Amino acid sequence: MPNFANNPDRTSWLHVDKNSDFPIQNIPFGVFLTRDDIVTIGSRIGDTAIDLGALHQLGYFDGIPLTDDIFLQDTLNDFIADGRQTWRAMRNRIADVFDAKNDVLKNNTAHKEAVLFRLDEIEMQLPVQIGDYTDFYASKEHATNVGIMFRGEENALMPNWLHLPVGYHGRSSTIIPSGIPVHRPQGQTLPNGAETPVFGPSKLVDFELEMAFITTDANDIGEPIPIEDAESYIFGLVLFNDWSARDIQKWEYVPLGPFLGKNFASSISPWIVTLDALEPFRTQGPEQSPQPLPYLQFTGNKSFDIELEASIQPKDAKETVVSKSNFKYMYWNMAQQLTHHAINGCRINAGDMMGSGTISGPDPSAYGSMLELSWRGEKPVQLDNNQTRKFIEDYDTVIMRGFCEKNGTRIGFGEVRSQLLPVFNSKKRRH
Repeated sequence: MPNFANNPDRTSWLHVDKNSDFPIQNIPFGVFLTRDDIVTIGSRIGDTAIDLGALHQLGYFDGIPLTDDIFLQDTLNDFIADGRQTWRAMRNRIADVFDAKNDVLKNNTAHKEAVLFRLDEIEMQLPVQIGDYTDFYASKEHATNVGIMFRGEENALMPNWLHLPVGYHGRSSTIIPSGIPVHRPQGQTLPNGAETPVFGPSKLVDFELEMAFITTDANDIGEPIPIEDAESYIFGLVLFNDWSARDIQKWEYVPLGPFLGKNFASSISPWIVTLDALEPFRTQGPEQSPQPLPYLQFTGNKSFDIELEASIQPKDAKETVVSKSNFKYMYWNMAQQLTHHAINGCRINAGDMMGSGTISGPDPSAYGSMLELSWRGEKPVQLDNNQTRKFIEDYDTVIMRGFCEKNGTRIGFGEVRSQLLPVFNSKKRRH
């Protein structure tokens, strides 16, 4: 099926600011609570949210094979499970309904009142029920930087790193949407020079500038996913802040990898931007040497030119952009990640989430974590309000944004924003 929604000459009868992340060529998918306290699946053009459940009930999706309740749910899982043909048909139809040349909905006041919402009239929800979450470690610059810090330049990359996309299975229960605050975690740490651990709040809370992709049902247990088919099982991407407690992580991670230092919270942007919408922004990724094993070899451009940035906003102060990176820096691309994930027969389901790992670039300004930006706290990061940061402090808000832009068309993800609060006060909760 042709991808008509991406026509760069198309405009909408809805207002779209020139620098909006959400022109009619984007058409992302999300879940929101309406002004009438109804949870619905929706999309967005400009600063207008679109109730897809109401549009479906009014007959605007006639001819597309959809169940009656497909958009009257509190997650996108069933819609994602319908597969790429349905996703593409929906984006094409939404683009047609809101095209500047189509007056059918535009001139129907009653229908517009039922399906259109201002952003201040809705509350975004977690868009999918995430059954399983895997985080990769796929940026060569990030892996090298961390390796240098902890093992020295000669042993910066572990022997397996250039041969496979390294990853670990995370915890889906604490993945939260943008706007939900995060509490400073507690755990065991080993202070410098000490021989026994202590328990207490993490002193080295960090962000990780990442993206994550959402999958559809892809295989049966035992069935690998060929790399040439992998992208057909990727629904779309979100911005992803994988919060980290570096001191807890350092003490616990040997021999089985990240645990409490990672699973206390991960924040995602609420609108899922489809792979179809990102198609015009494909680009080459880094050269891979040595050549991967045959099952990981691919043809074509499997990376995407997505500009990324991370900001820190102290309480009652302006934000400071501390990192500018790009998704194209990823050494291992999404197709390779998904193929490797399933090469042993691991089942991939609709709503599974795969984090990219911290995305760092070759320049220090493109490092994707405070661990790198402050180089373990040795080089404090200067903020615009004369404050400095080695790591994230209580009441700081971390904001991440991302967008693609080419030939006058901009496709973006909005933002993921979350504030770090002090350690959870259980006594306060009881009273």
